[in-house]
Amino acid sequence: VLQTAEDADVKFVRLWFPDILGNLKGFAINAADLRDAIEEGVGFDGSAIESYARSDESDMRAFPDPNTFTLLPWRPQQNAVARMFCDIQRPGGESFGGDSRAVLKRNLEHLARMGYTYYVGTELEYFYLKDSGGTKKRKEAKPLDHGGYFDQLSSQPASDLRRDTVLNLAAMDVPVKYSHHEAAPSQHEIDLQYTDALAMADSVMTARLVVKELAQVQGVYATFMPKPIAGVNGSGMHIHQSLFQGENNAFFDEDDEHYLSEVGRKFIAGLLRHAPEITVVTNQWVNSYKRLVPGYEAPAYVSWSHVNRADLVRVPSYKPGYESSMRVEYRAPDPACNPYLAFSVMLAAGMKGIQEDYPAPLPIAENAASMSEAQRQALGIKTLPTSLGHAISLAEDSELLREALGDQIFPSFIQNKRREWGEYCSQVTNYEIEHYLQRL
Repeated sequence: VLQTAEDADVKFVRLWFPDILGNLKGFAINAADLRDAIEEGVGFDGSAIESYARSDESDMRAFPDPNTFTLLPWRPQQNAVARMFCDIQRPGGESFGGDSRAVLKRNLEHLARMGYTYYVGTELEYFYLKDSGGTKKRKEAKPLDHGGYFDQLSSQPASDLRRDTVLNLAAMDVPVKYSHHEAAPSQHEIDLQYTDALAMADSVMTARLVVKELAQVQGVYATFMPKPIAGVNGSGMHIHQSLFQGENNAFFDEDDEHYLSEVGRKFIAGLLRHAPEITVVTNQWVNSYKRLVPGYEAPAYVSWSHVNRADLVRVPSYKPGYESSMRVEYRAPDPACNPYLAFSVMLAAGMKGIQEDYPAPLPIAENAASMSEAQRQALGIKTLPTSLGHAISLAEDSELLREALGDQIFPSFIQNKRREWGEYCSQVTNYEIEHYLQRL
């Protein structure tokens, strides 16, 4: 890493880490100090980071992960700038329990002791807008284009932005498998190449920054807000996942009609059973629940299938000869989640199904949203939380979440979400003014 930095004329290294909500934080050091940073860490004030520490115990040290060194390609190549993700430790050397990247690493290390590796692929959806909103009195999202699903109008500025984003990500060793225009006006999707869960969480954080940085350079605004525009599809982050034992995909069974193994079915059973309580992590904002409603290609009910793209869990069709591609797609999360925590709780839910031998419910053939309430009840189909407040109430006593997130992050996260929900509930919205002021 030191030689690479010298050869590339790197003068500054940005040290990155997430806060508890998945916001990217960090600071820059001179490249001349990189060796000391790797060996000794770099001290910083943790009390300035959301839910990190109180002021009387705020000293933290950031240790750059050498495996994450890469240049920022949109910055000048002379006197270049690089980035590295960091592990956060207390001054005494112990891992800091409020570091969500460390939480995912802990869950993956536990999984490795069981003989598994967790692989993940993500579909990142987002919007390009003309700016970040209107007046302070009434903000409004203004689309940059009015294209639709798979539209190929290369003359649109958003197409060049998406292209440049893919090229910059490739230069940072974040390969993109697909990219295209999504269904809503000015909505786009970038699918990141399957990799191990820690690398994918780092890649999601990187991709979100690159999308926003390049948009800003061109004088427009990119947002990962789940539902910035009413009446159209919101932005999701569908997560494809599988477990491997060595080189073998544990979700594949050549003797099954759909090539899905019992391990895969029990993983699905765990996701379905614990979906209501983990949704506060995979969909952590008030706005997240404006997306999780019927009619906009987002799941609202706890069901699974092999074909229906409206279900919470989908098992994509198997292509003969590609055993490694057998996977489970979990469709609730949105791109504004903390990927380290989201991957941790999905893994915990799926593994609980495997460890405790959960029976997998039968897949459904029709859209759960088109069924009557009586039909859904007869099939045992539950609903996902309908608001952040609802999600908090289902999560606050969850032992699975406490085990997955740890004794520091779990209560801090719930407290943070309670505060957000309370602030939202005290607001008088435009909807209320428009519908009630002149009537009541």
